[in-house]
Amino acid sequence: MADAPRVVIVDDQALVRTGFRMILAADGIDVVAEAADGDAAVAAVRRTRPDVVLMDIRMPGTDGLEATRRILADRAVEVAPPRIVVLTTYDLDQYVYAALGAGASGFLLKDVTPEHLTAAVRLVRSGDALLAPAITRRLVERFATSGGRSAAPHRELATLTPRELEVLEALARGLSNAELAERFRLSEATVKTHVARILSKLRLRDRAQAVIAAYETGLVTPGSDSRGSTGSDGPG
Repeated sequence: MADAPRVVIVDDQALVRTGFRMILAADGIDVVAEAADGDAAVAAVRRTRPDVVLMDIRMPGTDGLEATRRILADRAVEVAPPRIVVLTTYDLDQYVYAALGAGASGFLLKDVTPEHLTAAVRLVRSGDALLAPAITRRLVERFATSGGRSAAPHRELATLTPRELEVLEALARGLSNAELAERFRLSEATVKTHVARILSKLRLRDRAQAVIAAYETGLVTPGSDSRGSTGSDGPG
């Protein structure tokens, strides 16, 4: 399939890699490489230039966090860096906070359903991020209160229009494009345009970084009322 997402699977357990490969292949997604540790992951990404990397965090040797940093800092792939989705066994894994800060586009639990896995890969490949689940909001909130480096100074928020600020605030609370469109009575295409402009003005890679920026600058405060967020458990 010419337009199929190209994926690298990184996990130290061969059984996990095989299972994910079979699920993705059955849905027409092209697994171009597998890796059992962070060093092999960096080499595989440089060699195959995938669209998406499914990255385990806890691996012997170079872990997934360091591999994420190295991949996204690699000049060999900086023109079209892959989207990195962190794989974790625990929904409050402390390393996930740091992975989001390192540039990961979201995360998945390893017990994800096959349908959710393939949908997540296609979603992230399209430029979106796995931010709709309520658990991801908790992760981002916790990252934002852990003293991480600011992703967008207050002065950059001043470049956003009032509508863009509203969209960023709602996005940071975990709303998907469909939910944003419903809230603001806009088409999903218009919402995507707003999101793209926000990312461009704040010089951010994707929605995950935009959410972190919203918390770090104080536009949204951790634990505040979601004001209409659905808390959907699907990719968004």
